[in-house]
Amino acid sequence: MLMLLKVKTAMLASALAGPLLAVAFAPTSTAPSHDLDGTRRLASVAFNYRAAGDFSRDGRPVEGPLREIKLSADLFVMKRQVTVAEYDRCVAEGACPRIAASSGRRDVPVVGINWHDASAYANWISAKTGITHRLPTDEEWTFAAAEKARDEAPPLVDPSDPAQAWIARYEAESNRSRPTETAPQPGGTFGTNSKGLDDLAGNVWEWTDSCFVRASLDGNRAKVTNSNCGVRVVEGAHRAYMTDFIRDPKTGGCAAGVPPTNLGFRLVVEQPATALSDSLRMAVKLLRHA
Repeated sequence: MLMLLKVKTAMLASALAGPLLAVAFAPTSTAPSHDLDGTRRLASVAFNYRAAGDFSRDGRPVEGPLREIKLSADLFVMKRQVTVAEYDRCVAEGACPRIAASSGRRDVPVVGINWHDASAYANWISAKTGITHRLPTDEEWTFAAAEKARDEAPPLVDPSDPAQAWIARYEAESNRSRPTETAPQPGGTFGTNSKGLDDLAGNVWEWTDSCFVRASLDGNRAKVTNSNCGVRVVEGAHRAYMTDFIRDPKTGGCAAGVPPTNLGFRLVVEQPATALSDSLRMAVKLLRHA
């Protein structure tokens, strides 16, 4: 009986570990691995982050505060964006909305995705693996992007003239360079950053889970005056704000200036090592009471 229990436990552990490792497990080393489809474990260290949203001081528009922050734990994040083939599997199971295909390729990032579509996929893959997958916050995306995250310096204007500040911001956004390719490109086309992640500043912008906020600054403290979760932060070659149901940035729903080219996503994983360990402990407990 004891031998049979050991065999059952080993078989169940293998069955559980296989798909979880393939989808969500990350190397314990912070050095990039050569697994093109794997996630990366990024050790939490301090980094500079400029808050997303609209900020004002004494009623005049200013840039968001730049602060040194640190994530509360290591970050597990996909090396590359979710592909057409992966999203189609979610569609086939009735868990994700069907979207118009931009090309016949299935190995390129899926685009034409709104925030709700991306969230549906995250919920589906979480249910399939038993491990929580979700969209990153803007802070997490910026940390993962490292040197690919663009912190655009605020234009030098007279701080007492709010109209001049708004015009300068509009011109800075409008003068952003446009990607040379509009169709989604294969993974790695736009380079790999220092943390082993692909295409963080390419022609696909990525949804985050962060809501658009307005805040007033008093010294170094920010007081949120409005939070709108119908608009989310998207990140790529530059930061933008998109209405959550928009799939094609060219149709609207974006702040002034050059809109994102394509909307796609990559996911972060909630401590996959801990989740796997919990699953195995539960499996052993169930077998012992079988």
